[in-house]
Amino acid sequence: MEVRIGASVLALWEGDITKFPADAIGNAANSALAGGGGVDGAIHRAGGPSIMRELDLILARTGGCPTGSAVLTSAGKLPARFVLHAVGPVYRDGRQGEPELLASCYRTCLRLAEENGAKTVSFPSISTGVYGYPMEEAAEVAIRTVADHLRRPECKIERVTLVVFGAAALEIYERRFRDLVIS
Repeated sequence: MEVRIGASVLALWEGDITKFPADAIGNAANSALAGGGGVDGAIHRAGGPSIMRELDLILARTGGCPTGSAVLTSAGKLPARFVLHAVGPVYRDGRQGEPELLASCYRTCLRLAEENGAKTVSFPSISTGVYGYPMEEAAEVAIRTVADHLRRPECKIERVTLVVFGAAALEIYERRFRDLVIS
């Protein structure tokens, strides 16, 4: 499923983000940039140890990455040039700033991608794993935030693909995609 927004395309795909080619691949990271499970673990396994070595250097220089922000590394063996390590919020009740922090992750990643010349970006569903963000609400934030960015006249990104894992996630994202972008 895809739709043109301005001069760009917003698409939805179900599968393994580590196999999806893009200039920049989003990653659901933690604030310690320590690697982990879920998408983060898959990206580190597929990309190889060079990603973690770069994150260790960033961590030594900055002390970590705050929630709602992101850092960029090379992509190692992934089919990409960059990995955008975004630290999403842990979901509590949706009234502790979680939607704005999650939107900030996507905005920061898109800015970093543009600053580094990326024309294509893929994102997983940030914060919906162990951070507990409800998939329906996270899908709305992701789709709305990315679509808003693509509508900007100065947007340099040609294509953003939201890559979800599993039929249940795909169904939720498709429904929100139709509600927010297509209709």
